[in-house]
Amino acid sequence: MSAPDVSPLRLGIAGLGTVGIGVVKIVQRHADLLAARSGRPVVITAVSARDRTKNRDADLSGYAWENDPVALAQRDDVDVFVELMGGHEGAAKNAMEAALSSGKDVVTANKALLAHHGQALAESAEALGRVIRFEAAVAGGIPVIKALTEGLAGNAIRRVMGVMNGTCNYILTRMESAGLPYETVFEEARALGYLEADPNLDVGGIDAGHKLAILAAIAFGTKVSFDAVQLEGIGKISIDDIRRADDMGYKIKLLGVAQITGRGLEQRMMPCLVPSSSPFGQLQGGTNMVLLEGDSVGQIVLRGAGAGEGPTASAVMGDVVDLARGLRMPTFGQPAATLAEPVAAVASAPAAYYLRLELMDKPGALAKVATVLGEAGISISRMRQYGHADATAPVLIVTHKTTRDAIDLAIAGFPATGVVAGEAVAMRIEEV
Repeated sequence: MSAPDVSPLRLGIAGLGTVGIGVVKIVQRHADLLAARSGRPVVITAVSARDRTKNRDADLSGYAWENDPVALAQRDDVDVFVELMGGHEGAAKNAMEAALSSGKDVVTANKALLAHHGQALAESAEALGRVIRFEAAVAGGIPVIKALTEGLAGNAIRRVMGVMNGTCNYILTRMESAGLPYETVFEEARALGYLEADPNLDVGGIDAGHKLAILAAIAFGTKVSFDAVQLEGIGKISIDDIRRADDMGYKIKLLGVAQITGRGLEQRMMPCLVPSSSPFGQLQGGTNMVLLEGDSVGQIVLRGAGAGEGPTASAVMGDVVDLARGLRMPTFGQPAATLAEPVAAVASAPAAYYLRLELMDKPGALAKVATVLGEAGISISRMRQYGHADATAPVLIVTHKTTRDAIDLAIAGFPATGVVAGEAVAMRIEEV
């Protein structure tokens, strides 16, 4: 038996934003703890960022500086390339490929890069005998990747669900608690620095969709297929929707769901209603939550901080310590060559739906709506009409279980009734 490697594990960190500086601080603050748990010292030898002169509230004087992250990735005194730049093209992709080609393992928090290029990167890493670790790419400090690849390795996963964008959850819960409209809370979130430079990555569901695609690949042994994720953001949700859903015992969440059905792999990231009493319904602020359902374990729920310096840096360092210990595994939990090509499928399982309509103040208006629903094969479970001060009145309908196709058919038929103003809002009610 060979002696364990006790030489330092040398890190090169590309990207010194919030997470990168968080990693630096952990390495500096917990050097003895990391060495004890890893069995060898963990040190930083070199760093890279766009602006060397920026004040980052951390002592970087002991590290070599590289202006080019590709040069950092190729340094002889770097064992693990830590990619924290972000972006699915350009510098991040080039530097990761250079690191793998130069014999480095990679730790990254870059969910977009993995969602778009994960299969090719995994194949390259495994062909070169390298490892890509990415716990920090999904749900911040929550160890959901480790749960799927290790703790639940003996389970056939049935379903993955999650609230995985803290900004969207903050906006929705803030709208409810403060009684504020979406536009006001959106600007508040921007002022607080919660939104990405391109806000649509958050509120459009793209960021969370990246994370769902990665989890689905691991859970179901398929190639990452972000392009097949059904995406819908939270921009159409009104404060009235939130209040009325609450009246009916529900909360609105941007919820990701992935599962294998007879038709193929369903992946959807869109606003849904969940019971107020459920774990998702009680989730507040920027917290993330992921539910994993296995055939042996049943349901487990993981909850924690989904972003921020400390939580995300914590996830990065969990991967670093695993590499220092010598733990090596395929990128997505099984060899990349064995991952199946997924057959994309839209949600086919029947579910109850929430419908919000603006009904004109005309005789027989409700009857006409009920007729359209009936012709689409939809029956009404509950209905509530609200008072109004103008020519239209909001009507809230909760259907019995039906399909999205039936809902779409009904929505297409509403304009012909002459009693529905504007566009109907429809959201699936998830059983959790």
